Amino acid sequence: MDNLEHLVTEAIAEFAKATEPARLEEAKSRFLGKDGSLTALLKGLGKLPGEERKAAGSQINTAKGQIEAALAARRDELRQAQLDAQLAAEALDVTLPGRAQSRGALHPVTRTLERIEQLFRSIGFDVADGPEIETDWHNFTALNTPEKHPARSMHDTFYLQDETGKVQEDVLLRTHTSPVQIRYMQAHVDKHRHLPTMPEIRVIAPGRVYRVDSDATHSPMFHQVEGLWVGENVSFADLKGVVADFLRRFFESDDLKVRFRPSFFPFTEPSAEIDVAFMSGALEGRWLEIAGCGMVHPNVLRFGGIDPEKYTGFAFGMGPDRLTMLRYGINDLRLFFEGDLRFLAQFQ
Repeated sequence: MDNLEHLVTEAIAEFAKATEPARLEEAKSRFLGKDGSLTALLKGLGKLPGEERKAAGSQINTAKGQIEAALAARRDELRQAQLDAQLAAEALDVTLPGRAQSRGALHPVTRTLERIEQLFRSIGFDVADGPEIETDWHNFTALNTPEKHPARSMHDTFYLQDETGKVQEDVLLRTHTSPVQIRYMQAHVDKHRHLPTMPEIRVIAPGRVYRVDSDATHSPMFHQVEGLWVGENVSFADLKGVVADFLRRFFESDDLKVRFRPSFFPFTEPSAEIDVAFMSGALEGRWLEIAGCGMVHPNVLRFGGIDPEKYTGFAFGMGPDRLTMLRYGINDLRLFFEGDLRFLAQFQ
């Protein structure tokens, strides 16, 4: 039993040399394993006389306790070292700004459409919707643009094919939201046919429209908002008041001028282009075309089922995309539809 103290010292030294849990377990087996040094001493106790066996057993158990304690301590040290290394590798610099979760936001054109709807609702206009795939009759003929009319060349659009691949010349993607006005007038007349006098129509029709055009200020798909007010004694003066008031409220400025420039549209007579000039800022003094407008042509009223001898009305059409460009200082329409998150993130 003289070598027990040396055995304990050797075991502690071997445990200290182990820098990995696997190496520590190998060292353990050399002392406490099935064929370990201490285990061999325990097996030899049976050859000793009774009194010596008892004393030797006590000494061996004491040595075993010391070795096991050293083993447990070294295990804790290795476990703590491993944890410290992991924490160092995954260290968090608490002085850095937090990484907030990215939040979505409305598209700038959607913001503009919602703003337009809100402003017109506040003065008694309803918001109407209609199909984007339209018939030739609703898109052209009912709007006083019959077949072969020169104005159709300004509305070059996309026609659909039937199941055999043949182009359907009477089915197309709408070029403006004016067909919604026709459908709304017809439904309005049917709804109030029993009344002696038809209630006024005040409605805007926002939505997507399509034309074969693409450059910095035009897109094959774009948005349009058209307005319609039909009733008894509706005049061009009403049109000017509504449009001028809307533009000042939309741009949140009284520091702008609005002018109505004579023009031609087949569905209105007389017709005008609406221009606006800002009195300050980057666009100061420059006239910009905003929309088209006019008094609803009698033929269009008839196609909508309304008597033009009794009722008059005005209509206007504006591009929300262009209004968005002016409101946010954007100079290329295509940015709205390219899906570049660097651009869209500015509107969060």
